[in-house]
Amino acid sequence: MKKVVALLFAAILAIGLTACGTSSDSNSGGGSKDGEVKKLVMGFVPSQDSDEIADTVEPLADKLGEELGVEVEGKVMTSYSALVEAMGSNQVQIGFLPAFGYVLANEKHGVEVILKSERYGSGTYKAQYVVRADSGIESLEDMEGKTWAIPDLTSTSGFLFPAAQIMDEFGVEDVQSGFFSNTVEAGGHDNAIISVYEGDADVATTFDDARTAVEEDYPDVMDKLKVVEYTDEIPNDTISLTKELSDEWKKKIKDTFLSFNDDEEMIKIMNEVYSWDAIIEAEDSEYDVVRSTYEKFKESISVDDM
Repeated sequence: MKKVVALLFAAILAIGLTACGTSSDSNSGGGSKDGEVKKLVMGFVPSQDSDEIADTVEPLADKLGEELGVEVEGKVMTSYSALVEAMGSNQVQIGFLPAFGYVLANEKHGVEVILKSERYGSGTYKAQYVVRADSGIESLEDMEGKTWAIPDLTSTSGFLFPAAQIMDEFGVEDVQSGFFSNTVEAGGHDNAIISVYEGDADVATTFDDARTAVEEDYPDVMDKLKVVEYTDEIPNDTISLTKELSDEWKKKIKDTFLSFNDDEEMIKIMNEVYSWDAIIEAEDSEYDVVRSTYEKFKESISVDDM
């Protein structure tokens, strides 16, 4: 069995089943048929310590609620899959989704991208392959047979793009047993980096440069770990909304987030949470490159394999 791909599709299937089993009427506010909104929930997945993110996003939720005139709650989710599920059942209305998470949420639940991050003046970024500096690993080829740490199976930079790159370059269909010897789902970009630092994995794939996220606790991480390779450009992570919200509310939320570009405190929070330097507009078509990469996995596994 194509193990990693099968695990990915199992996660995707779980998203669909969970969403189907949960009524959107069970949400705590969200969009209703008459367009009324009593409360909004923003969903985040930690790229650092969960408790720290919860504390950091609280002022952002408060400010957004103040501007919109409704209560806004910031909710830290356990994984991108859990966030997609929550948006599918309308328990979360505003999702900070990575590119692949957005593509899945859009395909399955009609979630709509409105904005994305800008970092270093760019709306795109690359995934990186990180190894120990003393590992002797100097190229993708050297990673064959090693243990791979990924943040999450639905992570764009942590899984999707690196796996597709390896499939293309080495002609393998099963990235785990056909290339890597083992795959560790670390539960976050920081944890993937730490897995390599502590010797629990040989290589981690993360956003560029996730090493800085753990530098406070691991001051020598930039010396101990090195970047060996990068993927092609990936569209930046998104702010996406559930389909239950009316067009009027979508516009209000979009305009309010864009206004935060002029609020130094809010941009500082965005930078602390996900290293956003600015908030810029986004179009669904920008994520077609992610869809086409996702298709590689659809084509590499049949229903009988799952």
